[in-house]
Amino acid sequence: MEVTTRTQGDVTIAAIAGSLDSITSPQAQQALNAVVAQSGPKLAVDCSALDYISSAGLRVLLGLAKQMSAKGGSLRTFGLNQTVREVFEISGFSTIFRVFPGEQDALEGF
Repeated sequence: MEVTTRTQGDVTIAAIAGSLDSITSPQAQQALNAVVAQSGPKLAVDCSALDYISSAGLRVLLGLAKQMSAKGGSLRTFGLNQTVREVFEISGFSTIFRVFPGEQDALEGF
């Protein structure tokens, strides 16, 4: 699991690669907390290189969304592959998060 960041205009984009599960979620939590601390109010999570997500990974993203909300910001996700999308849909997270097919869609009207 790897987290990288970049900016596009006034939006911070955090890209998660690999698997986000019970083994990698503590590392991801730490990395994403640092991203939130340094980001502005707009954060997009790029899941295009995310191979797998477990309930532990979903908790990491939920905590991230709560942190962004607490600082008056918002969070969007994009690039979910079929497996990750199914986990989002089954868990109900597709109704909690704003999910977009691609980066351009996620950034429009942010």
